[in-house]
Amino acid sequence: MNNIKITNCRIFTFNEENEIIDQGEIVIQGDSISYIGKVRDNHDAAARESCTRVIDAGGQVCLPGFINAHTHAPMTLFRGYADDLPLMTWLETKIWPAEERLKGEDVYWGTLLSCLEMIKSGTTTFNDMYFFMEDMAKAVTESGIRAVLSRGLIGLDENKAALGLEETEELIARWHQSAGGRIRVMFGPHAPYTCQPDYLEKIMKKADHYKLPLHIHLAETRFEVEQSLELYQMTPIEHMESLGLFEYPVVAAHCVHLSPNDIEILSRRNVAVAHNPGSNLKLASGVAPVPRLLEAGVTVSLGTDSAASNNNLDMLEEIRLAALIHKGVSLDPTVVPAYKALEMACREGAKSIFWEDEIGMLKPGYKGDLILMNLHKPHLCPLHDPAAHIVYAANSSDIETVIINGEIVMENREIKNMDEEKIMYHAQKQALALTGGIADEGAVD
Repeated sequence: MNNIKITNCRIFTFNEENEIIDQGEIVIQGDSISYIGKVRDNHDAAARESCTRVIDAGGQVCLPGFINAHTHAPMTLFRGYADDLPLMTWLETKIWPAEERLKGEDVYWGTLLSCLEMIKSGTTTFNDMYFFMEDMAKAVTESGIRAVLSRGLIGLDENKAALGLEETEELIARWHQSAGGRIRVMFGPHAPYTCQPDYLEKIMKKADHYKLPLHIHLAETRFEVEQSLELYQMTPIEHMESLGLFEYPVVAAHCVHLSPNDIEILSRRNVAVAHNPGSNLKLASGVAPVPRLLEAGVTVSLGTDSAASNNNLDMLEEIRLAALIHKGVSLDPTVVPAYKALEMACREGAKSIFWEDEIGMLKPGYKGDLILMNLHKPHLCPLHDPAAHIVYAANSSDIETVIINGEIVMENREIKNMDEEKIMYHAQKQALALTGGIADEGAVD
């Protein structure tokens, strides 16, 4: 069993007291934190000897690992393939036709590429919705990352809709709580415009049977809202409440176009919102009313969405965007302050994926999911406010060490359990085959 001690660091715990510990120390025994506090000069000798690794952090900042609350990981294969298009055009003319050609091998390599990118930018957990989930789960297992997986459910074709539910049940049976507890499963109805009410009712019955949450896209575009009003005389949020979807734990991605009544429903029903500022800006979907959601007491986390619509999986970039764009839109520099933006990527992320009992905070008994960030850099000097520096000035390359479930998966920027060149080679090969591109002669096997 690995026992790791990290000493001489400034710790942002994001615990209930929002405690920040200077000259702190963390001990991870197995997969969980056993001690967090001030450096102990007279630490018990037996405990010292039991540590298989001692990391002197040299004054670095320690944070909980970032939680990416909404992704489509294998879509890294479409990064840069369909840029500068509106959402529905992007989906209907580019993405969906390419996805029709997907095979399990594509999803496997695309997921590994995503895991590699996420770990190198400090993400330790991601919440995903896609297809070929067996292959995705294998990639997650190999990478060492933590994930919540949902088989995307679309009800436009009766046979495919039934198959989606069957595959979800297979995913639950084989992979829920697998990989040492790193993998969990949710139900993944894609959106109201791809899941008719009768199909949503079937999904809800299954969710009730398995006692698992749901992950859905809601109110992402103005067109979606207008379509819902025309079909049902209700907004997507009102429609989902009328069907009883919010009787279950739900994380709703996007929630850009919301009425005051929508916000009241989300608050009253304890629906978590995964805010995706980068993707929403790039697809010109709009800017979610995050300050109003926060004022209403809604849990708001952060997600990157896919690398096809972002175009990266860098949570630090999402944190910065979340802190900046709402200031500009509201003309109020006090909304979404730096610490709150970080909180959205850590503690609120854990709440959004219903894993707040084990991750999102650094405290005894919680999983050993954390990152070490080096702030001793010219672009971070002088150091007045570490939280502000992380949000407004730091780069993901400043993250030097990543630990997940008590395992060091990156140290000094070196990935420990994945072959970067091999993954990039295969991802490039699979992506070009899917999109009809030309192979790169310089690729390395």
